Amino acid sequence: MAGLSLDHPWAFTFGLLGNLISFMVYLAPIPTFRRIYKKKSTEGFQSEPYIVAFFSSMLWIYYAFIKTDEYLLITINSFGCVVETVYIFMFLFYAPKKVKIHAAKLMLALNVGLFSLIVLSTMLLCSGPTRLKVLGWMCVGFAVSVFAAPLSIIKQVIRTKSVEFMPFSLSFFLTLSAIAWFSYGMFVKDIYVAIPNILGFSFGVVQMVLYIVYKDTKVAVEEDDKLPEYDTKVVPCAPEEKGASVVVDGDERAKEGAELSPV
Repeated sequence: MAGLSLDHPWAFTFGLLGNLISFMVYLAPIPTFRRIYKKKSTEGFQSEPYIVAFFSSMLWIYYAFIKTDEYLLITINSFGCVVETVYIFMFLFYAPKKVKIHAAKLMLALNVGLFSLIVLSTMLLCSGPTRLKVLGWMCVGFAVSVFAAPLSIIKQVIRTKSVEFMPFSLSFFLTLSAIAWFSYGMFVKDIYVAIPNILGFSFGVVQMVLYIVYKDTKVAVEEDDKLPEYDTKVVPCAPEEKGASVVVDGDERAKEGAELSPV
């Protein structure tokens, strides 16, 4: 049993560590939703990162079931599905009608339509090792697109010389998560888990270096430099960083924009 067998003690150790760190990352948006609850409004926050994270967790659970015995992948991504479901329903409850309709359509298209298509195609058109390989590369491709999400934050930090929207603690824990899951993937000889976390680790290190370089720089962020406002043409499989139409606490905005898959 990969991940839980005594024959893989290091895999179990890093998988458990990855679960614990990813658990904290999944809970990072809580301040954002506390704000939404208090104000009874989504205030321009976007739903895409939560819907995409939900889809990512579903995809990894499906992969884990196909591979069998990947209990550590199933546990954290099952928790992710529950948490993201709460976030999404809370968002839909307080969002304006137009935003609510857009989010509902996106969720149906991605989490129902695309996921069903992936399940049917891999079950009907593939079998055995081929099915696992095809699904594994799908997971890699999607995970890479999710890990690429912080690029807009990195670009903004370089342009404004301000780390207002990029707290060090979140970058640090995301980097630790990437290390843990990369190590887990290597010990269980699963390249589909290991590969995307190389990119996750690289982005995490870049963010921490930029934080150290610019943390003492006092630069006011101009209106044009703030994160983009809600865009109804967002591509489902490539989530953009979330923006807001109001001035929001830096940590909350950064956390909301950094919703990532745990593996």
